[in-house]
Amino acid sequence: MMSLRRRLSTSLPQLFGFTSRSFRSLEFPRKPLRPSNSSGESNLVHGIHVFHCPDAVGILAKLSDCIASRGGNILGADVFVPENKKVFYSRSEFIFDPVKWPRARMDEDFLKLSNMFNAKKSVVRVPNLDPKYKISVLASKQDHCLVDLLHEWQDGRLPVDITCVISNHDRDPNTHVFRFLERHGIPYHYLCTTKENKREEEILDLVQDTDFLILARYMQVLSGNFLKTYRKDIINIHHGLLPSFKGGNPSRQAFDAGVKLIGATSHFVTEELDTGPIIEQMVERVSHRDNLKSFVQKSENLEKQCLAKAIKSYCELRVLPYEVNKTVVF
Repeated sequence: MMSLRRRLSTSLPQLFGFTSRSFRSLEFPRKPLRPSNSSGESNLVHGIHVFHCPDAVGILAKLSDCIASRGGNILGADVFVPENKKVFYSRSEFIFDPVKWPRARMDEDFLKLSNMFNAKKSVVRVPNLDPKYKISVLASKQDHCLVDLLHEWQDGRLPVDITCVISNHDRDPNTHVFRFLERHGIPYHYLCTTKENKREEEILDLVQDTDFLILARYMQVLSGNFLKTYRKDIINIHHGLLPSFKGGNPSRQAFDAGVKLIGATSHFVTEELDTGPIIEQMVERVSHRDNLKSFVQKSENLEKQCLAKAIKSYCELRVLPYEVNKTVVF
């Protein structure tokens, strides 16, 4: 396997989906560099481009020339060409003057490259000009991941608009989560689920206009029919105690077993439970000095950090589909 990294341009927008299509890659709007030209009138804007095509000679050169010919400047580029696979992945970041390179012209230029190299995916995104991604968050009773995600959004670290929070747990209006959502005008939908009725049709109605979903410790299994109907990416988080400790209270099981290493995994949702392509994993050591409370706190902190990192990587267009059930994470 050969990985090539260059400090040229770092970022490539692409959509993927591991349900019925390749999963959607989003961009994370970093603060754009705003150097002015000699007249002080023009601001440079940050752009991202993702490319996936059969491997060939000169792809990177053509990508660079496309950007440079319009007065753009490449900030960084990541390239991955798997050994003996004959496929090419790249993610580039660049700055450009939108007056000299209008957004519509940019799409046309990258489309020409896509046709030239028979690309499977070629997506360009300009975070400051393009709409934010719309998401919905599904959560159950445990709210550590939900709370962390809401604060990440509030602090401007997630380039998304949260359309609603959906839960099978009825939260009291005096809870922190409920007050936060009410203060920021984010609807909260309580849908009581049973083994026979997961309320999936109602969930689909609520999320039909979203770009992707987040399962922030949503303790319900989404059916294959739901995934096929929604047809967009869903990111999940679960503790790294699986598969050794399943069922009720896995943290207690792991603590009683005296494990020394715990973790968390964030992945795309597929029809196979907890086996979707992995986006991010984190681990931490525990010891005999931990009591059950500190053990659980460490586990929950890992889940929060892992989910946040996965969402940010996804939003920064760092996550690309690779082979059947893998990901390239630049």
